[in-house]
Amino acid sequence: MKQETAINVHPLAQFAAGLRWKDVPDDVQRKAEDLLVDWFGSVLAGQSARPVQSITRFALSQGPRVGECEVIGQSATTSPMMAAMANAAASHVAEQDDVHNGSVFHPAAVVFPPALAVAQSIGASGERFMAACVAGYEVGIRVGEFLGRSHYKIFHTTGTAGTIAAAAAVGHLLELTPQQMQHAFGSAGTQAAGLWEFLRTAADSKQLHTAHAASAGLTAAYLARDGFTGAQDIFTGPQGMAAGMSSDSDAAKLTDRLGTRWATPETSFKWHASCRHTHPAADALLQVMQHNGLQLADIAQVVCHVHQGAIDVLGPVVSPATVHQSKFSMGTVLAIAARFGHAGLTEFDEQFLAPDTVSLRDKISMVLDDEVDTAYPQRWIGKVTVTTTDGRTLHGRVDEPKGDPGNTLSRAEITDKALRLAAYGSGAIPEDKVRRAVQSLWNIAQAAHVNRLLA
Repeated sequence: MKQETAINVHPLAQFAAGLRWKDVPDDVQRKAEDLLVDWFGSVLAGQSARPVQSITRFALSQGPRVGECEVIGQSATTSPMMAAMANAAASHVAEQDDVHNGSVFHPAAVVFPPALAVAQSIGASGERFMAACVAGYEVGIRVGEFLGRSHYKIFHTTGTAGTIAAAAAVGHLLELTPQQMQHAFGSAGTQAAGLWEFLRTAADSKQLHTAHAASAGLTAAYLARDGFTGAQDIFTGPQGMAAGMSSDSDAAKLTDRLGTRWATPETSFKWHASCRHTHPAADALLQVMQHNGLQLADIAQVVCHVHQGAIDVLGPVVSPATVHQSKFSMGTVLAIAARFGHAGLTEFDEQFLAPDTVSLRDKISMVLDDEVDTAYPQRWIGKVTVTTTDGRTLHGRVDEPKGDPGNTLSRAEITDKALRLAAYGSGAIPEDKVRRAVQSLWNIAQAAHVNRLLA
């Protein structure tokens, strides 16, 4: 093995290498368990989607066809890298996986898949696995915050910061030294990728973003263990991530109260099966309809008062051509929510091009709102102005959309959501088997070894 050269280790690398489950506060431990169960539902919901099946077929074709690691929802087993790739792709297609507001980053999709695969491969304990996942969340969220709003305008942060998050989680499981962890960050950051252009043509790239981030981060960690070196200052170096991917980076956010401010419990659950940028406005519209007894026929126009990030991501989607693209159409999401009281997976599948959906979709617009934009991304405020067919002007406002930490889901709601998502995407798996897997996940920190979830 190559001899380790002394380097100045970044505090994030020190933290990711040295974190222990016993050092994680109880409330953070419980939230990590909540996020794990929530993720399990999303990966089962997405595993049968066409783009995910393509990535899974590719992963299995690269082998091996039998290994220690589970491709969730299928009978196949394979290597850590290929399982991480397939499961990460499945995690991010139903648009129900978690999101951290301040970093605009979806941690679950890029942290749990590689961590689970490696834990299964090396026979890690549940405690080590969960500590690794918290390390991935804490590191990835801070990298997303560091890269700033300008980064998210062009880059899909889950694909970019996600490579570092995956490297942190896997590196922790591989017991990398702080120096090796820093090398892993360097190798992960140089592979960071993911551009929003795919939304304009309803391309499948979003699933590739998470698949690549999970596998690239895993690769970086294994290489670092073998003595492979990475850039020492991948974050703020003159040709590092900030230089190439951001115009408003803030290096202080990488270490903001590290070890005392826990970012993991700041993560939000997604209630509607759509891009998170649509949720505040959807909740605000539902509030107006419920408070005023409105029916669809009563709505003449809806104006959504939004932050610039919503316009950047949702603006290109004018007339969605696929179910997945429709989840990035503000008009479609609000129309489905208004029709059914929520925007769920089945409703998107069956109703995204229905005449009633399209009719209301075309009455919905977005405008930039100074208050909402100033609060973003720390707070995602929902504001709508509804004009009724009888001439009334009604206003709705939601300061914390359902699923945010201040308006969070109970464990019963998380369990119900996971079971509902599993039934949607994996109807062939008996419900009692899924229930047993969910129950084991609630208690995985006590497990001597992380085994297959659906063995």
